[in-house]
Amino acid sequence: MIVGLTGRNAAGKGTVAAWFRARGFAYTSLSDAIRVWLAGQGKEPTRDHLIWGGRALRRAGGPGVLAERTLAALVPESDVIVDSIRTPAEVAVLRARPDFVLLEVHASEAVRWQRLAARGRAGDAATLEEFRRQEGAELSSADSAAQQLVATAALADIIVPNDGDEADLAVRLDALWRRLGTGRASG
Repeated sequence: MIVGLTGRNAAGKGTVAAWFRARGFAYTSLSDAIRVWLAGQGKEPTRDHLIWGGRALRRAGGPGVLAERTLAALVPESDVIVDSIRTPAEVAVLRARPDFVLLEVHASEAVRWQRLAARGRAGDAATLEEFRRQEGAELSSADSAAQQLVATAALADIIVPNDGDEADLAVRLDALWRRLGTGRASG
């Protein structure tokens, strides 16, 4: 099974990915291909550089190139959590696997800003204004090489609300686990 993750910055995708990893899923991120490319360009993997690099790679290889590279590297019939799905073309590529399901991890702006400010990750916005600017660059675009989080979220099979704490999220994910029919006991 491939469980794909989409959602806005600091919605909790990493926490959801860690939850699935604890249950035996391998992890990969479409952003990993961008990070490798940025390193070759001598650029730090800041949020702005990741956005820029993703656009450059999509322009060169097509809007689904990050998903194509990831899908080609997956072990057939493996259980994988795929993070950082940001375009409808990436969803289309991953849907080539009949066992693909797309989750949108959703949290309010206020909750996401609070989380982002608390985590202090390199490249994260330092102000609410910068946070909103960065997010605006990711939401929608007529450019097929750009991130399109709104259109990608519209393709989600399941929305995972995440405005609470990790215990609330774990309850939701336990229910989702049963809904997906994974046949495994949650641990």
